[in-house]
Amino acid sequence: MRSTRIAISAAMVGALALPVLSATAASAAPVATVATAVPTSSCSSLPPLPYEVHTKAVTIRSKATTKSTALGVLYRSHKFTVHKKSGNWLYITDKTTGVKGWVSGTYVYRDVRMCLS
Repeated sequence: MRSTRIAISAAMVGALALPVLSATAASAAPVATVATAVPTSSCSSLPPLPYEVHTKAVTIRSKATTKSTALGVLYRSHKFTVHKKSGNWLYITDKTTGVKGWVSGTYVYRDVRMCLS
């Protein structure tokens, strides 16, 4: 899923740079092409994006390890609250079922915001 977002971001950057890079050099009148950097706006003033489940479901566990007891399942459609992080694990409360426990940050993470002005 992350590699898909990286590929999409790379494609978007390539599409933005394409008109500058493909300017015709052999035209009747020489055209000066100046590549200017696109200034990025500050995203720090925007609130962080919410956490989402990026798979069909993820197991809610009693401890932050895959060997711990499974307490429930957090599905993509469920709303949940993140209370704390420990390494790549998140302690959550599933608002749909009320189950509290740990889920892997490999499957539950925030989307990335790209700011362009």
